[in-house]
Amino acid sequence: MKQIILLVALLLATGPLCAQTKMTAREAAVKIADRILASTTYEFKNAKTGEIYKSVKELPLNMDVRVACKYNNWHYTNGVTNIALMELAAKTGEAKYEQSVLKNMNFVFNEGNLDFFRRQYEAAFKKGGWSAIRNLSWHMIFRGKRLDDNGPMGASLIELQQKHPSEAFLRYINETADHLNYGEPRLADGTIARLWPHVNTVWADDAFMAISFLARMGKFTGEERYFTDAANQVLNYTRYLWCPEKQLYYHCYHTDNQEHGVAHWSRANGWVFMAQADLLAVMPKDHPLRQAVIDNFRRQAAGVARYQGKHGLWHQVLDKEDSYEEITGTAMFVFGIARGVKQGWLHPDFIHVAEQGLRGMLTKISDEGDVTAICVGTGIMPSLTFYYNRPTQKNDPMGEGPVLRALIEMMDAPRYTEIKAEQQYDKIVIKK
Repeated sequence: MKQIILLVALLLATGPLCAQTKMTAREAAVKIADRILASTTYEFKNAKTGEIYKSVKELPLNMDVRVACKYNNWHYTNGVTNIALMELAAKTGEAKYEQSVLKNMNFVFNEGNLDFFRRQYEAAFKKGGWSAIRNLSWHMIFRGKRLDDNGPMGASLIELQQKHPSEAFLRYINETADHLNYGEPRLADGTIARLWPHVNTVWADDAFMAISFLARMGKFTGEERYFTDAANQVLNYTRYLWCPEKQLYYHCYHTDNQEHGVAHWSRANGWVFMAQADLLAVMPKDHPLRQAVIDNFRRQAAGVARYQGKHGLWHQVLDKEDSYEEITGTAMFVFGIARGVKQGWLHPDFIHVAEQGLRGMLTKISDEGDVTAICVGTGIMPSLTFYYNRPTQKNDPMGEGPVLRALIEMMDAPRYTEIKAEQQYDKIVIKK
């Protein structure tokens, strides 16, 4: 009995036990994606009666009807997941992943369902204003007031439109472009900002919310102004949010009192990193701001690498090792580093950081493709306690999209190779 107690004490002293899956990056990505496809229902549900509908096209207006499956929601997290599923289709040659995205978008735009929710939205807004529409399905399609409403979902539609053209898709893409060009709140220098929690607060999250769309719109239209806007967002966000002492981004900057937020939040830094990787992948080689973005990307990669935890994961608050290990920020860093090494933006040594990150991620993924340690949606608050205590969740698009993107990039990533000292000795010439 005494030996058992000593053994348990020894195990506890060495840190948390992790049940790491033995799957490869490819196997894990397929497991996660197949689970998502299998659980997507394409149905509607009456929240009061439980009645299920396959279509609401002919249904009389009912304020209790909702989309039944979270993967059909119109939300920026599903935009990232849609992008990941299309990348998985391209990498594996399995068309079903791209077809699932097409089916999702047709379910929204091309099967007569959207008009029901437009009428629901208009009735709720007329009665109770902005607060009355928050819990309605697809309200973000009609609201269109913020990048969370249309940025990443619009970005995924651009990817789809190039392969499966649709007038409905194109119309929404153009509406999103108009919003970004003319409606989205910006500072005097063009930096995208929000009107909360302070007026004109710069959020690191918005780097991806905007650039995911702007970069793809540049490629889609061939118009340089989209690449220029995206690059300027990267450089301006760095000017407002970068902490040179920590080599990390703050979550926010309040322009009214000229103060940064309290946290170097992991996912906020991840959004900026993933945005730059997406932009550089499509930005013309001769664009005058391309090298500045590459330099910025390298600076962030060097900073991020210094905060990787002992299990390969990054912490919820990057510079606080007593905050929990979290998978979404980790996935974004792994994704960006893997892509950066493969594209030559980063030194090959960085792939070792990505390899350790992948090992850490796999401790949070089950053999059934369940993804854990996903921090819930997180706004800005003026206390570190808020970030420490954010709950985690399982199998949510908030984490599944970034995790899939990281796994896909790691499928064909080069392996780290170390130059041994003894291999170099012959190059040293000793003069006598």
